Amino acid sequence: MATISAAQSGTYVLGGKYPINRLGFGSMQLTGPGVWGDPEDPAEAVRVLRRSVELGVNFIDTADSYGPFVAEQLIKKALHPYADDVIIATKAGFTRSGPNDWRAVGRPEYLRQQVELSLRHLGLDRIPLLQLHRIDPKVPLADQVGELKLLQDEGKIGLIGLSEVDVDELKEAQKTATIASVQNLYNLTNRKSEALLDFVEANDIAFVPWFPLATGKLAEPGGPLGSIVKRLGVSGSQLALAWLLQRSPVMLPIPGTSSVDHLEDNIAAAGVKLSADDVEALSTVRS
Repeated sequence: MATISAAQSGTYVLGGKYPINRLGFGSMQLTGPGVWGDPEDPAEAVRVLRRSVELGVNFIDTADSYGPFVAEQLIKKALHPYADDVIIATKAGFTRSGPNDWRAVGRPEYLRQQVELSLRHLGLDRIPLLQLHRIDPKVPLADQVGELKLLQDEGKIGLIGLSEVDVDELKEAQKTATIASVQNLYNLTNRKSEALLDFVEANDIAFVPWFPLATGKLAEPGGPLGSIVKRLGVSGSQLALAWLLQRSPVMLPIPGTSSVDHLEDNIAAAGVKLSADDVEALSTVRS
């Protein structure tokens, strides 16, 4: 069996500070239904995290709101003390009252409180990348990013990122702090953030696509991706991830799963190389 390693995806220096392998891991699926509470099999969640690092993953994305705090605490249990090259990215800016309930809260005192809690739950002195999970429309953006900048100046945050923003919002945030990453919905069938991706690539800002796997029936026999899947001998998920990796050098996909088998299938995408014709064909796909 060929060696599987996230290192095959290539490297990217996040914020000019942290070298990471481009294919990472997203931890949202390590929680209970509705991203609420503990997972059905906590031991398997720990195995998934440890196996991801064994397979070369050194960029792990999480959030205080996943559980809440369940994913962060699982990461600490599985991986602490962290290897020197493992970079943890977490997010703050949502509050939760139950399964599938997400409410943006960007008051500076709330963001500070959540960062302090994430430091404790992750067992870190500094969070390498802290992302504003959503812009709170009730609070000036400069106040939200400004509080993160204060936390950065205090040494509690390494880099600052944003989630679900457009180009104008990113430019506005850049007036207050240096922005190292953006995290938006983006995959083969949803490319509404194309303009943002082009902007961040031109400015060497990382683009972290959430929900990167959205092939569904597209990869089934007879579907638009079926012939490529069959010819290359890969899974639909591997095809979707390989396309993302070749779409832009600043792209950092973070596929998540609660299964070691599915994890290994995803990481194998790092070794899938698409021809220019394959990339062009995939780039025309729509759901």
